[in-house]
Amino acid sequence: MKDLIVKNGRIIDPANNFDAVGDILVRDGVVKQVGTTVSAGPGSEIIDARGKVVCPGFVDLHCHLRQPGYEAKETIATGTRAAAKGGFTTICCMPNTNPPLDNLPLVEFVKSLAEKEGAIRVLPIGCITRGRKGEELSDMAEMSGAGVIGFSDDGNYVKNARLMKCAMEYSQPLGLPIIEHCEDPDLAIDGQMNEGIIATRLGLCGIPNAAEEVAVARDILLAQLTGAHLHIAHLSTKGSVELLRWAKQRDIRVTGEVAPHHLTLTEERVLGYNTAAKVNPPLRTKTDIEALIDGLNDGTIDIIATDHAPHSLNDKLCEFGAAASGISGFETMLGSLMNLVATGKITLPLLIAKLTSGPGRLLGGRFGSLTPGATADITIFDPGAEWTVDSGKFISKGKNTPLQGETLKGKVILTVFGGAVVFTDDVKTP
Repeated sequence: MKDLIVKNGRIIDPANNFDAVGDILVRDGVVKQVGTTVSAGPGSEIIDARGKVVCPGFVDLHCHLRQPGYEAKETIATGTRAAAKGGFTTICCMPNTNPPLDNLPLVEFVKSLAEKEGAIRVLPIGCITRGRKGEELSDMAEMSGAGVIGFSDDGNYVKNARLMKCAMEYSQPLGLPIIEHCEDPDLAIDGQMNEGIIATRLGLCGIPNAAEEVAVARDILLAQLTGAHLHIAHLSTKGSVELLRWAKQRDIRVTGEVAPHHLTLTEERVLGYNTAAKVNPPLRTKTDIEALIDGLNDGTIDIIATDHAPHSLNDKLCEFGAAASGISGFETMLGSLMNLVATGKITLPLLIAKLTSGPGRLLGGRFGSLTPGATADITIFDPGAEWTVDSGKFISKGKNTPLQGETLKGKVILTVFGGAVVFTDDVKTP
């Protein structure tokens, strides 16, 4: 493999507190040197990143690749290629497949398929309970040995508190987090969108903020009791942020993530019965968005994760109540979030930290940095490039996005995985 040198870019590596214009030398698939000047050896491949941002490859702790069982929505091959286009080099796939990833053979199947067909690194997440039914624990130790990075029944809340306590107790010696979908099903029953005036106007059953917050509060207390690591998926409400902040102030082992759509879109997107904006948890209010952004800025929220949830056309082209919940998020993630940077709500280094070193820490520090000796996973993006969302050009099978036709600013130009270029944008940008 030839040496690869990325030159003249603004290198932002939050894991090492590095932010300067410089070069990166990649040799034999690993980062060899990062500095203001790097010498190119004979035959080196040179990438000129002048005017661009160079950072560690993005790490997504929460996505859905749909395989096995739902290949009409997405496959590991299409999902990883879409993720590479979005700047991701490591993605963690949720186990709500068919059958669910609740045993060793299925975990090994996903890993094997990802190695053969995946464009980037895929790390599976195992089920908390068998079949995601919330009745008995899965074989967590067996799946841990197979390489899962955590346990989740995502899409389903583990309603039985005693069972969740047991899950936390089993997960603790394995050194892996419980990744919880916090939504009380009794409070959310039949819900289609955020509970409020808009839901009333549309005649849709609403999901109150309390459905999430009651579940968050219970699981935080169970984490305090057991000492286990609880990771709260897709936070969406002001109250959940306050509960997470309360827990961290008491040194409870809890981390949290927020999805791009919950940081940028409100419940108003549902007006007109727009099924593209139907997602779970639902889009909330401006007040909730402000609290989520505050949580990012003060360190309460550790990670931004896409919750990439691709669906087929028929899953969304139906009446609102019958439509599937979810947004295809890999390919619009950066452009949507760069608006928060442009408006001064978060800084660019903070955004990159929440996409790299933040999730990297949860994965044991193996990914999300440009530390010399680390695997060369690198993302290069143009922060000033404007582009219009056209879901017909998505690599993902999931074309379901509420951003269709919108102009975004900030575009991934090139993605390097393990020292090899796995995505390059073929559109010239200023």
